[in-house]
Amino acid sequence: MQFTGTENYIASRDLSIAVNAAIQLEKPLLIKGEPGTGKTLLAFEIAKALNKKLYTWHIKSTTSAQQGLYEYDAVSRLRDSQLGDEKINDISNYIIKGQLWEAFEADEQVVLLIDEIDKADIEFPNDLLLELDKMEFYCYETKKTIYAKHRPIIIITSNNEKELPDAFLRRCFFHYISFPDRETLKEIVNVHYDNLEEDLMQRAMDIFYKLRDKRGLKKKPSTSELIDWIKLLLVGKITTQELDEVKNMGTIPPYLGALLKNEQDKEIVVKGY
Repeated sequence: MQFTGTENYIASRDLSIAVNAAIQLEKPLLIKGEPGTGKTLLAFEIAKALNKKLYTWHIKSTTSAQQGLYEYDAVSRLRDSQLGDEKINDISNYIIKGQLWEAFEADEQVVLLIDEIDKADIEFPNDLLLELDKMEFYCYETKKTIYAKHRPIIIITSNNEKELPDAFLRRCFFHYISFPDRETLKEIVNVHYDNLEEDLMQRAMDIFYKLRDKRGLKKKPSTSELIDWIKLLLVGKITTQELDEVKNMGTIPPYLGALLKNEQDKEIVVKGY
């Protein structure tokens, strides 16, 4: 099956090609792009489109690569030994399987999301080289090597907070999700608001792109922020005429806090009106 997007996710031609190429090459797909461009959601939609189970591993600054494989619960085993529990004789009772192990053991091919890999320590990607390349790892406690029954479709997202090592990059297929052009963005909005008045959408997008074009913004408003902003416009019953006043008369857009996320950017925009 080929991924071309879903009814809830508009995938550009380049993105669809990247997803299908990574699947054919059996390489992890490394996705970068502005926050709010649908990097994390992509894995969910690939799983939905290809009818496959999804495993998600959300990375934090304290996450270690070992946690994705397994963790050995020595404390529980010590407690059970003190209580005379017979389960202590089988050490596998104290192995907590991580998302990689679960994905490897699946009876059918699954989708595995490793989300925001750049949040972890710089050595984190290097610690996964063998597992992602050979699709295997060794469990020292049980003295067994765990092999993937089926190579998962692996989606890795990054916000570019840290540079990733070359050895890791070499093992991935890379794609950068560019900010969508106006027509694609309109399609995305229509997915969320299929009955949105055309004139209101056009005015909202005019204002949105004007904000994105402001020089000096620390964080430009993204697709997800546009979706939230339009929802507030509808809830607040903002009219096309009111948006015309914003566009033509230089008044400050309503619900600006949905679009801009820090005081510096808000100050730049307010001064410009």
